[in-house]
Amino acid sequence: MGVSRRKSGMRQHGRMSDDGARIDSSVPHSARIWNYWLGGKDNYPVDRAAGEQIRDVFPGIVLSARADRVFLGRAVRHLAGEWGIDQFLDIGTGLPTVDNTHEVAQRSNPASKVVYVDNDPLVLSHGRALLSGTREGATDFVAGDVHDPEAILESAARTLDLSRPVALTLLAIVQFVLDDRKAYDVVRTLVDAVPSGSHLVLSHGTDEINAEAARASVEYWNEHGTPPMVLRTAVRLAPFFEGMELLEPGIVPCSRWRVESPVFGEPPAVAHYCGVAVKP
Repeated sequence: MGVSRRKSGMRQHGRMSDDGARIDSSVPHSARIWNYWLGGKDNYPVDRAAGEQIRDVFPGIVLSARADRVFLGRAVRHLAGEWGIDQFLDIGTGLPTVDNTHEVAQRSNPASKVVYVDNDPLVLSHGRALLSGTREGATDFVAGDVHDPEAILESAARTLDLSRPVALTLLAIVQFVLDDRKAYDVVRTLVDAVPSGSHLVLSHGTDEINAEAARASVEYWNEHGTPPMVLRTAVRLAPFFEGMELLEPGIVPCSRWRVESPVFGEPPAVAHYCGVAVKP
């Protein structure tokens, strides 16, 4: 689901990461639950239990998570192949799984550079161990919080040339910035820092599809998990792309963004919107 925040006052349990930070295995965590839904193994019993309880409330959540992941691959392939983008700043990357951003980008261009950003110690530990990339390109993993975009940009600039086009990927992450104005400001700061020809790739949970189940799942999550999140409508997502050219088909469910060879017709809509835009 994205970059993590711990709830204050909670007793910390669990093991230490490779970086020496304590990983709390007593509280379900968004990145680990997302990993569980994607079929990964980097999660704890508390995450699997919460994941199953959320799926009981919202059976479509696993389909949404997987559609979001597939959308990432399609978007990166499109930008690397059709637009020649060779720099990616992936914020709120979560735990590594199949077809990570650098793997998709570097298939198109082995010299592609990718910077991953997260602030969860388990994500950082696994990311630095597993995300190596090609010899021609560069792959880096830095600690950062979506609420502090200036610090993210400063760290990313050690690997990326921010005077050249960059693809900013924010999948299922700005939903953890609860205030709309703050969320818009975060994205605007990132977009303003990159030049013409850069792209914004964004996805976000919504309550406009399977509304009752989506809202119930978020209510459960905000009561039992961390960090808290918010759902937004397409109208509330539009300002993220303000001043940019939104690529076709616009803001749509992740399952329906530029589907490749829909042999059996249009896929079912998932409760997770996405959009890709280019900075003029």
